[in-house]
Amino acid sequence: MHPKKWLMLLINIIGGAAVLGSYALGILTHPNASQMLWGEVPESVRPYYTANMLLAAMAYFAFIYFILFRLNPVKTRVAGRFGFGLFTALFAGILIPSALWMPLTFLAVERSSLALVWAVRIVLWLVGLASLALFFAILKVEPRQPLWAHRVALVGSIAFCIQTAFLDAIVWIFFFWK
Repeated sequence: MHPKKWLMLLINIIGGAAVLGSYALGILTHPNASQMLWGEVPESVRPYYTANMLLAAMAYFAFIYFILFRLNPVKTRVAGRFGFGLFTALFAGILIPSALWMPLTFLAVERSSLALVWAVRIVLWLVGLASLALFFAILKVEPRQPLWAHRVALVGSIAFCIQTAFLDAIVWIFFFWK
């Protein structure tokens, strides 16, 4: 495997473990976690939110498959300007703030801190922006072979953006601290 792919894989393994670990730790240390994390999000919205969370998680595997196993790091160009390393940076931009979200949210609730509320908003906006940038990078990547894998990655990145850039970075923020 190309060294650039190894680096991206390593970032996904470490970053993914950090995200899942932060979630597990948060749930284990906060018995009321599920209720606390919904905040004021209406009950009627929660089933759609939950379904899309699962879809976004599956979508992640669709686009990482295309990037890791179908793109050639030497030949990859995004919008004619950027190389394969852009994908690595975007995954770091998604995973690092994602790992911070739950611990910061619990701290913001427990301490009633406006500064921590803003920190939570910022990490969610960073994830949303990185997700949108990933969508555009997949949209503009060359070469796009095989075409079916590119299309699946593109559709997956849309589902992921719905979760991160819309539901998390806009809807959840709007309702959580009403």
